[in-house]
Amino acid sequence: MTKAVVTDIEGTTTSVAFVYDVLFPYARKEMGPFIHAHGNDKAVREQLDLVGKESGKALTDEQAIRQLLEWIDADKKITPLKTLQGLIWEHGYKHGDFKGHIYEDVPGNLQHWHAQGILLYVYSSGSVQAQKLLFAHTAYGDLTPLFSGYFDTRIGNKRESRSYEQIVKQLGVPPQDVLFLSDIEQELEAADNIGIQTLLVDRDANKQPGKFTSVRSFDEIKVP
Repeated sequence: MTKAVVTDIEGTTTSVAFVYDVLFPYARKEMGPFIHAHGNDKAVREQLDLVGKESGKALTDEQAIRQLLEWIDADKKITPLKTLQGLIWEHGYKHGDFKGHIYEDVPGNLQHWHAQGILLYVYSSGSVQAQKLLFAHTAYGDLTPLFSGYFDTRIGNKRESRSYEQIVKQLGVPPQDVLFLSDIEQELEAADNIGIQTLLVDRDANKQPGKFTSVRSFDEIKVP
């Protein structure tokens, strides 16, 4: 019986194009101006210090900006980058520069599962802050009350089974009672290795038939 659903974001609840054509370019454009304006804020300074640690040496703010832009261009999943992107996106959401994209089949099903008492969680490479911002600012309203928690790269790499072990431990739910939704087969493999239920969300129907059962939308998912 499914007691908890853990969902990915990119390609699963949200268009990859929104992330790569809206969010990432916005963060890249605003990274320098944002750090220049807020570099002395405690939350920003902590992340800039972590950028230096990740780089292996102390960096000036200008050097840190260049490093962050390089990471963006290389699509690196590095925690201080993701955190700073989240701070920049918060500014964008609050000023109405964009809304979080959610596929139209997602909100109703999340609401239905929540009403059934199923616990809902998010696991994405984007920071927890960025996840909350996306679901709080959608065309369908604020969806964050539906979720019981969020996970990002701080709990581990999404393609490593130990990350899912930690998630299950925090959920307090047996792995066989957890359903993980993702469009990435390597992530599903990592979850499957510890006994979690899995579904491949293949919205464009472009995946080759393989080990994992696939669905085109959340409307095809039956839980519990």
